[in-house]
Amino acid sequence: MAAVTVTTDPAGASPRGGRVQAPGRGLGEDWKRHIVGQLKHRDLSQHAQFQDLIRFYTRLLEKTSLTKGILSCSLSRPSFDSSCSISSLLHQKKQLKKTTGELAYQVVDLQQQIKIKERDLEEQHARLAEEEHRLAGALDARQELQERVEQVQEENGALKTEYDSLLERQRAAEMRLREEKVREEHLLEDMIHLKQQAAARMNSRNERKSRAREAKLQKELQTAARAKVTVDTCSSAPTSRSTSPKTENQPESEKRHTRLFRSASATSPRILSSIRELFDRKRRGHSVCSLEEDLVCPVGIWGSARVPVRALQVLEAHEQGINAVRFSASSDLLATGGTDRVIKLWEVRAGSLTHRATLDGSTEGITCIEFDPAGFRILAASYDKSALLWRLDDSVPKLTLTGHSRKVTAARFSSCLHQVVTGSADRTIRLWDLHRAACVQEVEVVSYCSDLVCSENCIISGHYDSKIRVWDTRTVSCIQELPAQGKVTSLDISSDHRQLLSCCRDDCLQLLDLRRRSNERMCFRAEGFKCGSDSTKAVISPDSCFLAAGSADGAVYIWNVSTGNLETRLPDKHSLSISAVSWSLSGEYVVSVDKSRRAVLWSDI
Repeated sequence: MAAVTVTTDPAGASPRGGRVQAPGRGLGEDWKRHIVGQLKHRDLSQHAQFQDLIRFYTRLLEKTSLTKGILSCSLSRPSFDSSCSISSLLHQKKQLKKTTGELAYQVVDLQQQIKIKERDLEEQHARLAEEEHRLAGALDARQELQERVEQVQEENGALKTEYDSLLERQRAAEMRLREEKVREEHLLEDMIHLKQQAAARMNSRNERKSRAREAKLQKELQTAARAKVTVDTCSSAPTSRSTSPKTENQPESEKRHTRLFRSASATSPRILSSIRELFDRKRRGHSVCSLEEDLVCPVGIWGSARVPVRALQVLEAHEQGINAVRFSASSDLLATGGTDRVIKLWEVRAGSLTHRATLDGSTEGITCIEFDPAGFRILAASYDKSALLWRLDDSVPKLTLTGHSRKVTAARFSSCLHQVVTGSADRTIRLWDLHRAACVQEVEVVSYCSDLVCSENCIISGHYDSKIRVWDTRTVSCIQELPAQGKVTSLDISSDHRQLLSCCRDDCLQLLDLRRRSNERMCFRAEGFKCGSDSTKAVISPDSCFLAAGSADGAVYIWNVSTGNLETRLPDKHSLSISAVSWSLSGEYVVSVDKSRRAVLWSDI
């Protein structure tokens, strides 16, 4: 243990210039206790020093009292010398008092300094203890963090190992997928080749049968042409190939009324060509047809539209807001789609909606719905940058068309049954081939596409730059631009493809006659009608006599096309802005949907 050396004066009264040697390193906490002991020892020595000072001060007081006694004795014997000694003693007394006061003041000052030092020492001890406690806590926390780091490193190592294994499995799965795709392509090619061979064999067989039938028919026709037929002018008796015995026995006058003729018309080129065309049609009927020839498209019955007057049914159709609604061509099926990422199918019977099926597969909300003309498939646009195609008897999408970089706002069937058109917020319009599930044409537009409709060889699109553009699908070019009064939120085309309806953010519906080259159009406004959003959908009635749109105040507004006036207003069934309206092709029902999950079935019944 290191020693502490304290140097004192020769009398041993007080320490003089004490010096503490620093303890050696590596001795742990002993040096601290040693220093504390030395400090206590120094405190005791200083206290003893002040005891000596007090003792000296007491002795000085005793000497002062003794001096007072001597002075009193000297004053009792007056003399000249004594007077001198008394004055000197008084002077000494004053000096002693002065010295005594200074010493007393120094004593008090030293005592105050001792108290201050003791308080500082206590504070230093408290701070030292607190820092030692904090140090211990920091060491514990450091140990815990170090253990946690080691644990996390182990977990990361395990995750890295698992990730590597999963990556290897994914690569192997991708390799197998590529192999399966190649195998599928080969199998598809083989199947197509076999189908072609089977079709060729069937066509050859049908051709041989047709030729045999044609040859047989030709032979019968030639035989019939060579036969002679007797026609009786006065009766409708059956003919025979030769004259009957009865005619041979008739007199000459009766034979004049009977003539023999040859059916030359049966062998005329016109009849033979007609027969050949008939057989050609039969041969073509047995050949392999394309998808468009095999697909039968029932035509929806366009009824006279009836203006609805009351709500037949109000229901909470979805879990979240509804963005789109559409009737099928047969008017007995309704589809709704919303932000809950599903499409719900409803059967329309006797003035009520009954849930039939739910189509899922989209990862985000639905923006647009369209039935195909045959009524077997349904097409939808989605916020997940894709368009999806379902069969009505399957809840899983048959096709998913991906390629847009932003949400798809519109998806429609084109005039060709195997093609669809999509418009997107990425300022492109794409034409898709459903046979290949691939984009065959892409058109870049200068503005956000909000909606589109299709006509024969044309695509009409509405945009946020207040323009309606007409595109020719054969040349992939814009052939006409029609100005609008505001952002175009929706487009709808009449059943006969003669009129185009646009809804804009300026709270106005515009009806354009596509047969005219001029930009003249009819505008429809109403007090209280407000276009609630950038995707509000308006529709034309099936007979093109009325227009319907939903307003931000939750009411359905219906205008008369012939008069241009508001026909009716249907309020009080929607609590929020109406997002879309659909009119059945039968003209009997109107359905409106809003952002609060509500669908309302309207009719005049």
